[in-house]
Amino acid sequence: MPDEIPLPGPMHGLSEAEVQARLQAEGYNELPRPDRRTPLRIVLEVVREPMLALLLGGVAVYLLLGDLKEAIILGAFATLSILITVIQESRTERVLEALRDLTSPRALVIRDGVRKRITGREVVRGDILLLAEGDRVPADAVIIECRDLLTDESLLTGESVPVRKTARADAGPSESRRPGGDDLPMVFSGSLVVRGTATAEVVATGIRSEIGKIGQSLATLETEPPRLQAQTRRVVRIFAIAGAAVSILAVVLYGTLRGGWLDAVLAGIALGMSMLPEEFPVVLAVFMAMGAWRISQARVLTRRAAAIETLGSATVLCTDKTGTLTENRMTIAELRLADDDTFRPGETQGAAMPERFHALIECGILASARDPFDPMDKAFHALGGERLAGTGRLHGAEWKLEHAYGLRPDLLAMSLVWQPSDHSQEFVVAAKGAPEAIAGLCHLGPSELAALKRSVDIMAAEGLRVLGVARASFAGAAWPASQHDFAFQFEGLVGLADPLRPSVPVAVAECRSAGIRVVMITGDYPATATAIARQAGLDTADLVTGEQLETLSAEQLAQRVRTATVFARIMPDQKLRIVDALKANREIVAMTGDGVNDAPSLKAAHIGIAMGGRGTDVAREASSIVLLEDDFGSIVHAVRLGRRIYDNLRKAMGFIFAVHVPIAGLALLPLLFGLPIVFGPIHIAFLEMIIDPVCSLVFEAETEEDDVMSRPPRPPDQPLFSGSLIGWSLVQGTLAFAVVAVIYVTALKHGMPEAEVRALTFFSLVLAIVSLIFVNRSFSASLIAALRRPNAALAWVMLVVPVMLSLTLLFPPASALFRFGPLHLDDLALTLAAGIVVLVSLEGLKAIGRGRFRVAER
Repeated sequence: MPDEIPLPGPMHGLSEAEVQARLQAEGYNELPRPDRRTPLRIVLEVVREPMLALLLGGVAVYLLLGDLKEAIILGAFATLSILITVIQESRTERVLEALRDLTSPRALVIRDGVRKRITGREVVRGDILLLAEGDRVPADAVIIECRDLLTDESLLTGESVPVRKTARADAGPSESRRPGGDDLPMVFSGSLVVRGTATAEVVATGIRSEIGKIGQSLATLETEPPRLQAQTRRVVRIFAIAGAAVSILAVVLYGTLRGGWLDAVLAGIALGMSMLPEEFPVVLAVFMAMGAWRISQARVLTRRAAAIETLGSATVLCTDKTGTLTENRMTIAELRLADDDTFRPGETQGAAMPERFHALIECGILASARDPFDPMDKAFHALGGERLAGTGRLHGAEWKLEHAYGLRPDLLAMSLVWQPSDHSQEFVVAAKGAPEAIAGLCHLGPSELAALKRSVDIMAAEGLRVLGVARASFAGAAWPASQHDFAFQFEGLVGLADPLRPSVPVAVAECRSAGIRVVMITGDYPATATAIARQAGLDTADLVTGEQLETLSAEQLAQRVRTATVFARIMPDQKLRIVDALKANREIVAMTGDGVNDAPSLKAAHIGIAMGGRGTDVAREASSIVLLEDDFGSIVHAVRLGRRIYDNLRKAMGFIFAVHVPIAGLALLPLLFGLPIVFGPIHIAFLEMIIDPVCSLVFEAETEEDDVMSRPPRPPDQPLFSGSLIGWSLVQGTLAFAVVAVIYVTALKHGMPEAEVRALTFFSLVLAIVSLIFVNRSFSASLIAALRRPNAALAWVMLVVPVMLSLTLLFPPASALFRFGPLHLDDLALTLAAGIVVLVSLEGLKAIGRGRFRVAER
């Protein structure tokens, strides 16, 4: 507590005048506020997109032509697309206050000789900080005095174990003043005091602190541009140019050859609309927004919807260890007695712990704080509560703490002296600390020391943090000056570990089956990294340390990352180098992390995935995807959903391509052969801006393909609109056009009135389009297999389409708008037959070429 922090001598601190001068010169102790995107700014960004600009441009054209109905239809869908995007992007922008929140804790300082509690942003260079257990360090500071000080710097280093600190006067010569490692006389902004007290002088604030340097590096990094939008822009431009050219040519030819220039303009507009893919931007916006919503149901927040498209092509998943693969909490993994008898609590869940280990745990608890804050102390209490209940080894309030000996640089052990009861004249002394320090307290002989060293080496090789535990009795009247003056007896060794998350091995195996290489990058020690990697199912044969990486050039590192799977003792800037090296090898990189140290690499990766529960806001702000629950398995689920969304998007785009062929063909056919114009702009707008998007929702709701997680990632340069996809769409569209065109021409030859021909042709085309939905529901499955898969959206479409067709035929204002004549039962049966012919024919073609097409698509 603050009142327990001693003032080290006559310390005056800064005066208020000095504070104000430094605030003026150096600014507040905070990082620049992230450039938050307001809803208005998001709207402007969306409107500037060429795809949506095309929709809005279409609205303007129809308004100039005085055709309000078509303008309203196009404008409604343009507004819907913008609204969906703004809602999604605005909701996820709420995490952008991250760095400001993390770096602005409350701080206790000395100013004008008086203790004063201020906000963290008001701390300036030269301030004297008073730090106690539980405090968040507000700025980088050099330690003037400290007592038993441990800080958790995992947000900066990735190391799960707190590090020991020492005073400036007691520190040895060292050039390193960066986070990580024991016995440094520095504390760093954003770290947490887990034990002890200290007085420190601030040496760096804001962007000059270690956390500030990381924040600054984020500003220099550019996020990967969305590939899908770029591809769709190119396709839209090609269609727009081709549609404009064909429309102008059609108007000129029609007007010149047939003389009706007004009809020529109307026919040219209809033809241009039939070729312009207005649906592409609508469908893309809907798929991205719905995809983000669907992924959010799996407790995964998509900060940037464009990241969804990249999930399915990820080839490398770079994962942090602490808090990502592990649970970021210390547990006791192994107990080892002096005779090398061992007990592993995690491997014997539910089984009784042998009684001979009870004293070791009891002593460890007595050597820990009664109300622990230190994660290792918590681990002792947790195991005691689980294994010692009812044994009489757990001691309550009747045991009083009478004296404490803290850690010192020259003796890395701590001892607590307890009085078992008010009347007891014999005190119990419990000690825990570094094994060599405990061995010294117990005065072990050479042979005992050698045996102890072998045991410690065995445990350390398994990635365990090893502590020694000892016990003594004392009946004197005055406390000894040193812990060495007690007659300690060695109780045994305790191995602590940050346990692996239970879901990780299965998730890693699924990544492997999906062709995704998992690489662990951690700031922890090689032994610990190797142990965790082995438990997770990673190959540990190829490990690279930060020191080794520092000697490699960019070209050498690019070669090295082709095979390395574990990187240990890695600094933040080195993580960024690893990501850049993988990208240089044309890998699609997904990077997970939860600490401040992960932020630059999260932003640089193609897909930055931040842990949302225990992760820092800094990591979340830099990422494109946030796991709301810190479960590594959620990453695999997100990849699965990403692949499903991309597959379904391809199905929708292929369907739209196919639908445009008969629409454009039926708009062009009368112009080429002098037949009555069957479709006007209203018909084309109805088909493209109502039927197509509604039908495309069916594909968004499609369940995943059977092989979605057993095939390799798609090539990063694979176009969304591949040659095989376009070819198959053209086949579908051509067949549908041929069937409907035969009906259209035959009806004209039999003298059917033009209004009835138009209705017959329109209904036949709509049912052919519905057939194309069933054909495109799966790349590989048969129609029967696809029908067995549930799809609520398809059921709604099958209800909505007949209702809409009935309205256009039976509702007089609608039939007049569409210029439809009445249809009889035999006419309706013919339109149904057209749809069935298209469906059966294409399913037959798909069965013949299924294997070849499937390979082409994958």
